Amino acid sequence: MSRAVRLCLVTDIHHGKPSFTKAGPAALGLMAEFRRFVAETRPDAVLDLGDRISDEARDSDLVLEQEVAEAFAPIAVPRFHIDGNHDRDYLTVGDNDRILGRSAHHETLDLGDWRLAIWRADAKLHRPGGFALVEADLLWLADVVRSADRPLVIVSHVPVSGHSQVGNYWFENNPHYATYPSADRIRAVLRQARVPVICISGHVHWNTLTTVDGIAHITLQSLTETFTTQGEAAGAFALLELSDTVLWQVHGRDPFTWSTDRADLARRWMTPLPDFRELAGAKMRLAAE
Repeated sequence: MSRAVRLCLVTDIHHGKPSFTKAGPAALGLMAEFRRFVAETRPDAVLDLGDRISDEARDSDLVLEQEVAEAFAPIAVPRFHIDGNHDRDYLTVGDNDRILGRSAHHETLDLGDWRLAIWRADAKLHRPGGFALVEADLLWLADVVRSADRPLVIVSHVPVSGHSQVGNYWFENNPHYATYPSADRIRAVLRQARVPVICISGHVHWNTLTTVDGIAHITLQSLTETFTTQGEAAGAFALLELSDTVLWQVHGRDPFTWSTDRADLARRWMTPLPDFRELAGAKMRLAAE
């Protein structure tokens, strides 16, 4: 068995004032718990999937982002930050780069037998339309998938599985804000992968596992969400262990565990059938010939 790679993940911290079901004032205290978790598990890297704040206005958002950056600062292992839509409502990519001390360009990192792809696709939310997929972002991802010579973990803020939002406090009645309108193009790119693939995102504030074309799409619960946890902040963060097997464990008040063999994530599914009415028409044409 190959050496296990360990990643700690947190998302949708939403530091700031209370906002609907987001317990923003609890965020920094929960970040202290996350730091203790990182110290105990000793991962190879820490991943922040975005929405570090609940936006208010530019001046206050700069302060909020700085406070979250300071909460991450004591973590000694490599850290990678992705911007969420709330990090971009009043702040620029450059603002976030400066505060976090990072470059927001996409990047890849080889960890043992696995490749981590940090896909910083544009997460600016355009109201009332929603997200917009930037062609350059898709082309970068396509190149990573095409050239992959080892299993891939792809992380982003916005999920692309197209999974149902029924029951989701935020998105049941707003599903167009839950993913990219052209997410089918992203899934078509992922389908071309010849290696095992896992996609992990935040944004939708609940734990989900959706398998599409043999690819596992995971979303991680928000650190401060309360709609699934009876009014208490979920305190959610996760550990991903990668070797010949995959183990995903979400800790906090909304726990979730999933595991699988790595080889299973390389099996692509058959192309779905067309509309049954088209099939019926084709049969009728063949019968008439």
